[in-house]
Amino acid sequence: MSNSTLPTLPATDRPEVAARLRDALLGASFTADGLLDLLGAPAYAALARSETVPALRATRGDTPLETLVRLFLLQQPVPHARVRDVLPVAECVESGWLASVGGDEVAATVDVRPFGGPGGEDWFIVSDLGCAVGGAGGIGSREEGVVLGVGGASTTLAGITVRTPVAAALDLGTGSGIQALHAAQHATRVTATDVNPRALHITALTLALSGAPAADLREGSLFGPVRDDETYDLIVSNPPFVISPGARLTYRDGGMGGDDLCRSLVQQAGDRLRKGGFAQFLANWQHVEGEDWQDRLRSWVPRGCDAWIVQREVQDVTQYAELWLRDAGDHRGDPAAYEALYDAWLDEFEARKVKAVGFGWITLRRTGSDAPSITVEEWPHSVEQPLGDTVRAHFERVDQLRALDDAALLAAHFRLADEVIQEQVGLPGAEDPEHVVLRQHRGMRRATKVDTVGAGFAGVCDGSLSAGRILDAIAQLVGEDPVLLRDRTPAQIRLLVEHGFLELVD
Repeated sequence: MSNSTLPTLPATDRPEVAARLRDALLGASFTADGLLDLLGAPAYAALARSETVPALRATRGDTPLETLVRLFLLQQPVPHARVRDVLPVAECVESGWLASVGGDEVAATVDVRPFGGPGGEDWFIVSDLGCAVGGAGGIGSREEGVVLGVGGASTTLAGITVRTPVAAALDLGTGSGIQALHAAQHATRVTATDVNPRALHITALTLALSGAPAADLREGSLFGPVRDDETYDLIVSNPPFVISPGARLTYRDGGMGGDDLCRSLVQQAGDRLRKGGFAQFLANWQHVEGEDWQDRLRSWVPRGCDAWIVQREVQDVTQYAELWLRDAGDHRGDPAAYEALYDAWLDEFEARKVKAVGFGWITLRRTGSDAPSITVEEWPHSVEQPLGDTVRAHFERVDQLRALDDAALLAAHFRLADEVIQEQVGLPGAEDPEHVVLRQHRGMRRATKVDTVGAGFAGVCDGSLSAGRILDAIAQLVGEDPVLLRDRTPAQIRLLVEHGFLELVD
């Protein structure tokens, strides 16, 4: 790969300069909160849409913060004398963070974006100029090795990742380093890989500028840079999952046919996980004519692993092609070239009999069990991020249920989970509701319809009575044979526990 037309990056062997630059940025309140205060919510939100005019209007003054916004966020040349009062200019130019332009001005060589960490940390995400966030106008560069900053997919993966202290974490396809940065907060050792050496360079810059420990950076594709004897407690990846005809953009296109890259990533992860370890990915998958998409994904899960796979969105092939052509800004160029690219995408899908493409999350947990739990579901509704604790709790409940046969389940005690409410739905004035819904107000924000028995059972679950005794009381109230009720209800109880409506009481 050649990055010859991309700007030269700052040096990574000058940590003292990165430290001084960080101190200067913090001293000027160049933080997520500082930007919001300076720009205001509309201009701040516009930056996420790649619209800079509102921010330019808000930074017409000469305060240190306005200077830094124009320099690093808006990529505007700034007079040397103005920057000299804010940054160690000579050192920044010497080490490559800034470049002299136009005689008496300096310009940034990379985009630097403040990012608020989960614990209130002030981080800085480095990316190539003009590539901090996508938007309707495209990323601004179609260079093969360009490195993007933090977008919606990056924050989604960071939010669903299980955050428990671990010895070793692996970030596959690190990009600008946001996942490695998160992992460094709870992992003793972080390894980050990428097929793009420029991405590894930028990850080093992100970590240094954010005051995080350096990661073990390795060049290569998928698990190629990982030694055969290396295993991890956590593996995360926001891979180049886009299903496209060819590998035009390294950050996006995996270079394998169809969804083979995501399949390979999932299938190979099992052997790299330590027992109890998690592997969490974002992925795209094909909906193939005549094939159940859920069965397709179940076939990806490696032996010895539980899995929870959530499809968040589905697009038909035309929507999908348009999304990624616009992401690269192809719609803004030659119309004939755009049409040819669009045609190539549709030819690829037609050849593979793909009718739609799904997007979602895949979480594996290494158990070594001969009876794995594999849940594949569609949940396009809103959720409450971060979901890391929700993901961890899901697998804990799987363990609990796996250890209980139906007799033990009926002898167990349960309680209704916090933030669960019951809704009765029916016509106004009706004596009885048409149906009863249990609804979560946290985490996945699930809603599930329950029958009279399910509603009654959930309503009295406070941990004081066993499930069997509650069912016996319900049977007496509704006039049903308690033996038959005990026989048919465990499956419903298991589902309510698995989805987090009920919690097992020790």
